[in-house]
Amino acid sequence: MTESFRRSGEYPQGQQHAQSSYPGTPEAGGAFPPPPAYDPPQPVNAAPGSAMWPAPTPEGSPAPPARRRRVRGPLGLLAAVAIAAAAVGGGTAYAFQELTGKQSTSASAGTSVVPTSQKGTVSGVAAAVSPAIVEINATSNAGSSTGSGVVITSDGEIVTNNHVVSGASTVKVRTSDGKTYTAEVVGTDAKKDLALIKLKNASGLKTASLGDSDNVKVGDEVVAIGSPEGLTGTVTSGIVSALDRDVTVSTDEEQQQQQGGDGRWPFEFGGQQFNGDTGSSKTTYKAIQTDASLNPGNSGGALIDMNGNIIGINSAMYSASSDSGSGSSGAGSVGLGFAIPVNTVKADLDSLRSGGTSGS
Repeated sequence: MTESFRRSGEYPQGQQHAQSSYPGTPEAGGAFPPPPAYDPPQPVNAAPGSAMWPAPTPEGSPAPPARRRRVRGPLGLLAAVAIAAAAVGGGTAYAFQELTGKQSTSASAGTSVVPTSQKGTVSGVAAAVSPAIVEINATSNAGSSTGSGVVITSDGEIVTNNHVVSGASTVKVRTSDGKTYTAEVVGTDAKKDLALIKLKNASGLKTASLGDSDNVKVGDEVVAIGSPEGLTGTVTSGIVSALDRDVTVSTDEEQQQQQGGDGRWPFEFGGQQFNGDTGSSKTTYKAIQTDASLNPGNSGGALIDMNGNIIGINSAMYSASSDSGSGSSGAGSVGLGFAIPVNTVKADLDSLRSGGTSGS
């Protein structure tokens, strides 16, 4: 029950007597006692003027400093964690994720998904991101092909290259824990060599953090994760060796099925054709160049910065014999790989979710 404030002189006789009999009060002819060495506790429910309420400050004396109320409970804990995380810059989102258990499908530049103790290490990036990278096996009339993909939602949306699933009649996906799912193609964009597939009956999947490719610089260390030659979860590392490379790929679905069966996708770079004929219907995009080893099967996999953020989707590789047209799968990487910038992926997601474009 809320107590009303009593005016001076309205207190009960017994309480007034108790106040006047205190030694040193003006009523007893003495001076005020010296202030205590610490602020006395102030009961929350005490009525003003009661014996539990601190005496009013005499006129002319400075008012005591206001006591700051301490926030308790879960809100106080969250606030403390947020303040501490803000002090270390990019760790804010990671601290919140660790506290709440929630995962984000995209992140701003500087956010780290790698634990602080392993930040900046290839092993730390691999441990944090590998669970979000999958192997894709697509079957079409032209045969079967193997590629990789990046999980972007916990219920199974996966970004990959268009040429990995182009014309596929069936698509199977294997996650890092060995589980196999059937997937359907949601949308494709041949002009950007991107596709979105969706797993059936999937939930609780580990998702990747999409970074900001506009902040990528030549010389930045990177990690590539994919399934070269069907070797699921293979990790390689290197640097960004160039930016804005013009890579040309075919947009002809029939051409894709004929040339892409062995995982060596035909493309043009520097006026030359590699891995076969790109055909007459083609498109050019700006790519991130990397010397991280990429091999057949890496297509659609992730190029990752040292904070664990996806900065590109690996799409093409050059090998010493890839211009011979022999189709030999023995040709490996010589340190010239290309990835579609992740900002291109993010800008295309809404279109892919609605079915994408034909690319014609």
